[in-house]
Amino acid sequence: MSNTTTIDTFKAGLRGELIQRADPNYEEARRLYNAMIDKRPLMIARCADVADVISAVRFSRENHLLTAVRGGGHNGPGLGSCDDGLVIDLSPMKGVRVDAQHRTVRVEAGCTQGDVDHATHAFGLAVPAGIVSSTGIAGLTLGGGHGYLSRKFGLTVDNLVEADVVLADGSLVVASATEHEDLFWALRGGGGNFGIVTSFLYRAHPVSTVYGGPIFWDLKDAVTVMKWYRQFLAQAPLDLSLFVHLGTVPSAEPFPKAIWGRKTCALVTCYTGPLDQAEEVVKPIRGELPSPILDLMGPIPFPALQSLFDPLLPKGMQWYWKGDFVRELPDESIELHVAHIAKAPTELSIAHIYPIDGAVHQVGRRDTAWNCRDATWSLVICGIDPDPAQAQALTAWAKEYWNAVHPHNLKGGYLNFMMEEGEDRIRATYGDNYDRLVAIKKKYDPTNFFRVNQNIKPG
Repeated sequence: MSNTTTIDTFKAGLRGELIQRADPNYEEARRLYNAMIDKRPLMIARCADVADVISAVRFSRENHLLTAVRGGGHNGPGLGSCDDGLVIDLSPMKGVRVDAQHRTVRVEAGCTQGDVDHATHAFGLAVPAGIVSSTGIAGLTLGGGHGYLSRKFGLTVDNLVEADVVLADGSLVVASATEHEDLFWALRGGGGNFGIVTSFLYRAHPVSTVYGGPIFWDLKDAVTVMKWYRQFLAQAPLDLSLFVHLGTVPSAEPFPKAIWGRKTCALVTCYTGPLDQAEEVVKPIRGELPSPILDLMGPIPFPALQSLFDPLLPKGMQWYWKGDFVRELPDESIELHVAHIAKAPTELSIAHIYPIDGAVHQVGRRDTAWNCRDATWSLVICGIDPDPAQAQALTAWAKEYWNAVHPHNLKGGYLNFMMEEGEDRIRATYGDNYDRLVAIKKKYDPTNFFRVNQNIKPG
């Protein structure tokens, strides 16, 4: 692209910053959370407000540029960037406004989950989201959003009240249960296919100090722990969330040196009920299982629990992700999980099995685009390491692990746990909601302008 007058005019009209390849901050600006992905956009528009987003969309359309949209920047396959096109970067848009009286939170699209937690915690509230505070709230939401509060309060999309959306033609609309209802339906799990959400309005819930944290067992006890967990979860109170963590104890604080490098199984817990009842609720975990090698469960402010994993997972690591929805955990599957985590190629490589039952099941599979309301768990397998030389080993291990357990799982998986896996995988994830999503895509983005994503083609 060589029309410098057009570029100069675009740049002059932005409240934010336009970064081009010759600029000294270009290399840093183009870096992605997943360092396994290396993309070189033509330019990056760091938008300060909605007007900047509208301007960027119109500029990109007029100049026929491939366009990617970046929120918090956590996207595994690097779909927040593109080669030789325009990145519309929302990360400077950080506003959060809490309405404590009505228990709602207005959040701009550049916020991370930690930004939201910080703002809501001051009011004793929380928005159901994920488990890593550096995750961008926009991408997390548009993919569905599950985490510690899902069993009690549902997915992030189940707590979405409305969204401001810049469409492919540069217009701004509000999507809610009463305005652009079809678009609102599609945004709740349909990813970034339909427009750029510039702000979200969420319901918040009374959550402040919780009782939670991980409790670890040696991997030799993992089969016993996972079989017990499978039974316990089915009757556990919805105030208690607990997910399975399979991995290696990192050789770092706060873990005791004596267990650094040990392969383990952990249950990571979060109890949001009355604190004086917490010890009784988690008593079966401590009383019915083998002796743990480390027990870190206790009272903790919710934002601190949300950020426990952050120090281990900074920007710039090598990542390869694979995910699945899981309805049942048969013995054979459990044994495969344990066998493959034993072969993890690096200390940071993990697998997590998150519960998506309880309140998630109280919403119909046709009520939102997020289709899989009958799964019990969401699985993610992550090959992770700082060393680029490990990229091939991480990828091979994650794929082999996934191929082994996938026959026991459902066909689709969580959008936010996918690399670029093709149209068949997207169809499987949306199931019988897929055709409706195609029709809505055709209505709001008939030219597939928003296609740097887990793409739903407009027919």
